[in-house]
Amino acid sequence: MLQDSDRIFRNLYGQYDRSLAGAKARGLWDGTADLIKRGHDAIVDEIKDSGLRGRGGAGFPTGLKWSFMPKEVKDRPHYLVVNADESEPGTCKDREIMRHDPHTLIEGCLVSSFAMRANACYIYIRGEYIREREALQVAIDECYDAGLLGKNAAGSGWDFDLYLTHGAGAYICGEETALIESLEGKKGMPRLKPPFPAGVGLYGCPTTVNNVESIAVAPTILRRGSDWFKSFGRENNAGTKIFAISGHVERPCVVEEAMSISLRELIDRHCGGVRGGWDNLKAVIPGGSSVPCLPKSTCDETILDFDYLREQRSGLGTAAVIVMDQSTDMVKAIWRLAKFYKHESCGQCTPCREGTGWMMRVLERMVTGDAEIEEIDHLLDVTKQVEGHTICALGDAAAWPIQGLIRHFRDEIEDRIKVRKTGRVSAVAAE
Repeated sequence: MLQDSDRIFRNLYGQYDRSLAGAKARGLWDGTADLIKRGHDAIVDEIKDSGLRGRGGAGFPTGLKWSFMPKEVKDRPHYLVVNADESEPGTCKDREIMRHDPHTLIEGCLVSSFAMRANACYIYIRGEYIREREALQVAIDECYDAGLLGKNAAGSGWDFDLYLTHGAGAYICGEETALIESLEGKKGMPRLKPPFPAGVGLYGCPTTVNNVESIAVAPTILRRGSDWFKSFGRENNAGTKIFAISGHVERPCVVEEAMSISLRELIDRHCGGVRGGWDNLKAVIPGGSSVPCLPKSTCDETILDFDYLREQRSGLGTAAVIVMDQSTDMVKAIWRLAKFYKHESCGQCTPCREGTGWMMRVLERMVTGDAEIEEIDHLLDVTKQVEGHTICALGDAAAWPIQGLIRHFRDEIEDRIKVRKTGRVSAVAAE
């Protein structure tokens, strides 16, 4: 279990003062200028050595991503863009950071931007996060008034400006290049890559896009050292992580824990267990709605980190753990996710534009049993045609939950169809 002294986010539940004074009392903005005086490359190397992997879903090594930025600023300025467009169903970790502990993010923006030689940073926040935006803007204004942002930020000798802008509720803008397009005032649609943002990003300039949590942990890693951060989790899965547990648990919550914690320990320790007991568990989606579900038989031994869950043909994603007990209609639950992805597809790629709607409609018939057994394999085949054949990962996100359903709960789909054909309506089918 992670000790309170090792938690990076000390006000995740909003129990304490979120103002600048409260943040300083918790150790933030302590010697920030000294961190910056270490130099650009030293900061990047420390983050690399810490093993920090992106907390937005993909798990790409953060320090390595920073190192892709040009080593010199020439005729084009550098930018850091913070992806606060937290729209993945089940995910609400960044929300808690922004509304209760905003100074962790702001200090992280300064230090991270300096490491990448960026004098400006944009935080792109989800359109629905009204109160979070207000809290973050108040904190930014406090920092300007205190000289922590602007000219000679925090007395470091580095000029730095931080801008907060909000989206209009489009899930697709969580994809980094669609986010950049939206920031530029255009329709939020993903760009073809290459070029990658580190070469041609915001306004055609070198840009790095990182998740809120990835940026917010950087100052603490620099203060306490990469070895401290690596002391949590398995190799290649280092550090602490914020988990958002929802669904059929006694106490849904958002909590910071060590990486590689077991699923059962996380649920039992922090959520009071599964509703009706562990044996009442049916399935878990371990990383937000875009990753395949895991059945109870797998959950018994599951640990929560990037590599283990990939081996189970799922993923840690955003670490949004969605718990489903035996009362869950799995076919209907996955259909609802398919409906979400169909609605949020930007329509740019044919496999996603056409495939998400087709998959949703077939699943809709499977919910009521009005499909054919053969269509299960047809559906699986279409998910493979969508997966990996689109500009961004929304196609994968639409396909993977359906693949998980067929992989682990195919018998439920078949039973539903057979019941419908024989004219006997079971209690589940009647619902």
